[in-house]
Amino acid sequence: MAIKIYLGFPREISLISLNILKFPFCRSTLTNIGRLHMEMLAVKDLSIAFKTSSGIAKTVVGSASFTLKRGETLGIVGESGSGKSLTALSIMQLLPYPKAFHPQGSIVFNNQELLDAKPSLLRRIRSKNISMIFQEPMTALNPLHTIGQQIGEVLSTHEGLMGKALDSRIKDLLSMVGMQSFHNRLGDFPHQCSGGQRQRVVIAMAIACNPQLLIADEPTTALDVHLRNQILELLKKLQKELNMGMLFISHDLQIVKHVCDRVLVMQGGKIVEEGAVTHVLAHPDHPYTRSLLDSQLTMDAPVVDDTGQVGLSVKNLSVRFPGRSNFFGRTIDYHTILNSIHLSVDRGTSLGIVGESGSGKTTLALAVLRLISSTGEIELPPYALHLLNERKMRPLRQKIQFVFQDPFSSLNPRLSVGEIIAEGIQAHHKQIDLQQLNQTIINALNQVELDASFKERYPHELSGGQRQRIAIARALALKPEVVILDEPTSALDVSTQKRIIILLRKLQIEQSLTFIFISHDLRVIKALCHHVLVMKEGKTIEYGETKNILQQPQAQYTKELVAACFDNEP
Repeated sequence: MAIKIYLGFPREISLISLNILKFPFCRSTLTNIGRLHMEMLAVKDLSIAFKTSSGIAKTVVGSASFTLKRGETLGIVGESGSGKSLTALSIMQLLPYPKAFHPQGSIVFNNQELLDAKPSLLRRIRSKNISMIFQEPMTALNPLHTIGQQIGEVLSTHEGLMGKALDSRIKDLLSMVGMQSFHNRLGDFPHQCSGGQRQRVVIAMAIACNPQLLIADEPTTALDVHLRNQILELLKKLQKELNMGMLFISHDLQIVKHVCDRVLVMQGGKIVEEGAVTHVLAHPDHPYTRSLLDSQLTMDAPVVDDTGQVGLSVKNLSVRFPGRSNFFGRTIDYHTILNSIHLSVDRGTSLGIVGESGSGKTTLALAVLRLISSTGEIELPPYALHLLNERKMRPLRQKIQFVFQDPFSSLNPRLSVGEIIAEGIQAHHKQIDLQQLNQTIINALNQVELDASFKERYPHELSGGQRQRIAIARALALKPEVVILDEPTSALDVSTQKRIIILLRKLQIEQSLTFIFISHDLRVIKALCHHVLVMKEGKTIEYGETKNILQQPQAQYTKELVAACFDNEP
């Protein structure tokens, strides 16, 4: 009875034919070879440390060990700062070496040691054999290169594709990640895409060369529930077709439950629990794992004093961008992004805006802030913002503040936290003295439950949750009446997300803040918002009290959103 065994990489196949009946001793050899073939990644006693400015080494991940087989999905969960992403980046050797280093450990991929491997070997392996979907697509994409150029660079470098073959493959990849509409938009830049569209571009780049190991670091955080399900199904399909191993980092335990075979739970740089995902999530042994499961959002919006006074209103708001131009450069058609939006939010209450990626949520926020051109009425009583020019609008900007979706890219990496918060204060209060400025910064930090020592730190020294608190502190430092928050918790783990939501609820009650909260997660909307606006393709699908919308949705699209979110069906 002849058995064929394939060794090595898929593109470098060696074929051995063994006759087990004739060579009985090969039975044990075959078992060992099969085990070696299946175990594509082995991490043993991996430690990660960083050198501080004083020369002292600080260990952030200690003695992490795990394996990953072909066709298997291993999940890594834990709160922000637990070492999940650092461990994943170590596999591809993408940490900031030599500031970062490994005091001990081993990372073996297909029988090759990656720690301290030669740069030439790492260049061959990256993207071609091991690929990564990064958590923050805006920082992962080059803002100066088009979408087509960035996907094409991967294919031309590793596959040698050019011309029509390259264009065809790019379009195939965009179709695979649900971006057929982008076939004629390959010349668009990242800033011209929504958050979800940018994430899909990053995924297309990651799967371009059909890698053997895919590291997915929070690949669905910026996506609405429909697109999230499509992406997860796509990844599972590709994994099955390519017999691909997948390391899946996520803060969403429901996604981990449905996607992963095994799970590692990390806390403070150490693996505190591991095992089959069904067992770990159903019967957690470690207290930290139990605390993660208890952090799921189940609360309703806070009870506030609704005075009935309008905090912000929008009437017949529309936004359109120029499309094609004629021979003389004159625009001949337009793309309508927002179409006659109406909304009103009472002072001291919260309005949630939900919808799929590209539905116009962020565009609506930018139009309300008068950061893009629009038609219609925007009122921040007693001011009619739509009638004001930029000079008259400038002093009112402190009254309506914005918290961006991606805190890492919205915070200047060259400025300390104190300098970041001080920028807005000095712009609107030019006569403020240093003592008053310093106290205002400290007060803003205290409001978001951070101490004064954070003034001296820089964004890269903070966890995701801490960066988001800084972004909120920067907005609150100007004592606004309205705060617009664009997906402020989408990239956070469940425990950090819950703490941020509790913080926002507390701040709203204490300061009578008016919130406009953009999110694709209806559980977050339920916990914070009193009213909700459902959007699709730039139009209002449904609008009303959150409780009524979630319990008795009228539109079919809203019913699908509610089912996808609360039925936990990735």
